[in-house]
Amino acid sequence: MTLLAHVSDLHLDGSEHATSRARKVACYLNGLERRLDAVVITGDIAEHGLATEYEEARELFGGLPHTLMCPGNHDRRPAFWSALLGQEASEAPINQSLWLDGLVIAMCDTSIPGRDDGYLTDDTLAWLSGVLAQTPADMRVLIALHHPPAILHSPFVDEIRQQGEERLAELIAGSGRVTAVLCGHAHTAAATTFAGLPVLVAPGVVSTLRLPWEGAGDLDKQMPPAIAFHVIDDGGRITTHYRVAP
Repeated sequence: MTLLAHVSDLHLDGSEHATSRARKVACYLNGLERRLDAVVITGDIAEHGLATEYEEARELFGGLPHTLMCPGNHDRRPAFWSALLGQEASEAPINQSLWLDGLVIAMCDTSIPGRDDGYLTDDTLAWLSGVLAQTPADMRVLIALHHPPAILHSPFVDEIRQQGEERLAELIAGSGRVTAVLCGHAHTAAATTFAGLPVLVAPGVVSTLRLPWEGAGDLDKQMPPAIAFHVIDDGGRITTHYRVAP
């Protein structure tokens, strides 16, 4: 069994509000009785893409095992590369993979510099295709990215979701190894399907987006930050639980 924590949309900006909520999540994860196998943070780490915001993220979550982060529409690649990953600043897409026992996590960059919607570049799709090709038949793959590739029936989010998603669907359909797609961006826990597979959306840490029947487009900053836990069993089946960070 593999246990993952899935966190999203920290929007660290130096404010006490954002910092305290992210710290609650990190402390909760650090205090779990069972050690996590990995932590996946699906984008919008920073609010303004500043080096100081990424340094804070590294300080808050650096003590957790195998923490992977991908960019969201608020992130900026040069500072992400340098301040968070400790590599040379670049505008290149930030794609990373983590190989665990029986499971591969492929973190894909859907961000488009200067825009709020998302898109997987040809280079990123080629990278992902390579990861899938390298994955042995007895291992499973989770694809993690910021922008959902499917409509969530939340108009604000749906307008700025991932575009060109049919290219990803075609790649997934030809693999046979993908278990689920993990996303952020929506600031609310959600589950749907895409290319015949589960799409599991993490809640937002900094705020929660009200659904249309609750007050469309309003961000609630008082609802507690929440986390998704994904359990992948030995047969490759995924089960998801959601918890708030006390």
